[in-house]
Formats: sequence, structure tokens, C-alpha cells
Amino acid sequence: MTVIRTIVSLVVAAVCSGVVVSASAASTYAQTKYPIVFAHGMAGFDQLGPVDYWYGIPRDLRANGAMVYVTSVSAMNSNEVRGEQLLAQVEDIMAISGAKKVNLIGHSQGNPSVRYVAGVRPDWVASVSSVGGVTKGSAVADLVQGLSNVMGPAGSRLIAGVVNALGALEAVLSGHPSLPQDALGGTLPSLTRAGAARFNAKFPAAVPTSACGEGAYVVDGVRYYSWSGVGQIYNLLDPIGYMMKATSVAFLGQPNDGLVGACDSHLGQVIRDNYPLNHLNEVNQLLGLVGPGANPVSLYRMHANRLKNAGL
Repeated sequence: MTVIRTIVSLVVAAVCSGVVVSASAASTYAQTKYPIVFAHGMAGFDQLGPVDYWYGIPRDLRANGAMVYVTSVSAMNSNEVRGEQLLAQVEDIMAISGAKKVNLIGHSQGNPSVRYVAGVRPDWVASVSSVGGVTKGSAVADLVQGLSNVMGPAGSRLIAGVVNALGALEAVLSGHPSLPQDALGGTLPSLTRAGAARFNAKFPAAVPTSACGEGAYVVDGVRYYSWSGVGQIYNLLDPIGYMMKATSVAFLGQPNDGLVGACDSHLGQVIRDNYPLNHLNEVNQLLGLVGPGANPVSLYRMHANRLKNAGL
């Protein structure tokens, strides 16, 4: 019955959000062969009140002919838990759409989520695209882990409790109250560079073997792409830019988007790792307050066209 309810809810969401391409689509520029499935990052969501995580991006892709699904997994949890949650949703999406495969796009911690699905069921996946992904972890997570060690178990549990509560509140407000949260035992160790190395040992597909190189373009029939940004403040009205500027100190001057290093984001074919976008600008947040140097909505549209031209 749980599976049936999940499928019914996805069908309703599909109808309400217009994931099925309509005859009124403005063009077929982004009309990929397989559906595009989005996977959010840490502390992410599909929709939180009037705010979409992928702000304006799915709507633009649909207007250009794409079939798009937006998923939601635990805001705070391990790569494996989130990967299993995404795997179940991909199975439902394939059942609903009738598609044989999907094109997965993951942002930030959505990177290991989509790689998990591709690693477990490569026959379900046409392509994996990572945006600002934590392929090799985050220096910010390393810094937080170090502070947690200094605080000791009691202090760490206190902070984790607060973060888990925020994650649970976010899950309720986004309509997914049953999603479990585990910041201290799940999210944090997954995002450190050591944690990323452990995950990469289990799911090595398309991970670069050199410090700042590219990975294999195709593994087990799955095509891999990545892109990311550098810099933090691009719009003085965007409060997120100031937050990213503060967290960027963890990188000791190395190019980064505020939460992920440029080289650490590489996976498969690297389209570009220096777009003028901070970590949340990469998904057109906050509410489209990005700088003039890059339009994230158009980047996804162009990438959908890239997938289309590759027969994906």
C-alpha cells in the first residue's frame, strides 16, 4: 500500500506541476529522450512554501520540451540513506512515465545521491550530472568536524539536535514529515573529504584519479558530467553571498563556491568549474538574486540540450 500511495502522490504531483510535456511547450530545445530527475543537496527540499529549491529551472525546462521530476530526500542524512530514498523515487518515476531510463541531476550532496542510484542500478540511468557536487568532499565539512571534535560528545549532540530539528521542520513544511534526519552520524561524516573518499571507494564511477582532472565520461553505459562555480558575492542584495564568503575561509584561498572546492567538484566530463556563481546561485537561489555573469536557468537549459544531442 505504501508503494501505491507513493505512486498516486507522484501522479498527482506530476499533473499539478506539469511534468508531462504539453503541446503548448514553447520549443523542443530541452526535449531529452529520457526524463530529467533533480536531486537536492544537504538541507534541501523540493518546495518549501512558495520557494522552489531549483528556482525557476524546472519550469523553464518544461517550457522547452523536457519532462521533469523534482525529488525530495532527507535534508540531513548519509549519502547511502539519501541514495536509497532517491532510488525508490526513481523507480516510481519510471513506472509513472513509462521511461526505460532517467537523466539524473544532483546538486551538492545530491551528487552522491545520484551516483548511488547509478551505481546500484546503472540500467535505470542514462546520465548523471553533478552541479557543485561534493565528489571529493568539502573543506567546510572538515572544519565543522574539527570543531565538533573540540566540543566533545555533549556539545556535538546538542548542535546535532538543533540541526536535526531544523531538518525535521523543513521536512514537515515541504510535505515530507516522515523523512529521517541524522546530521551528526549521517550528513557530517559523509561530506568530509575522508567520508567522500570512503564513498568513492564504493562508487568510483567517473571520479577523477588526479587531483583536479576529469573522470571517465562513460561508465556502465551511464554518461557523467559536472559543472560548478567559484566566488561568493555576486549580488549585494543576496544574503547567501555573505554566508558563502564566511564559509569560504575553510579553503585557504583555493578556488571554491563557498562550500565546495572547484577541483573537488569534478566528475566525469567537466563542462566548467569556474562559473561566476556561489554554491546556492548554482540552483538560482536566493529567488534568482544571482549576479550578471551567469544565468543558472540558461545553464540547465543548455545542458538539457546537450543531453538531447547526445541521444539521452
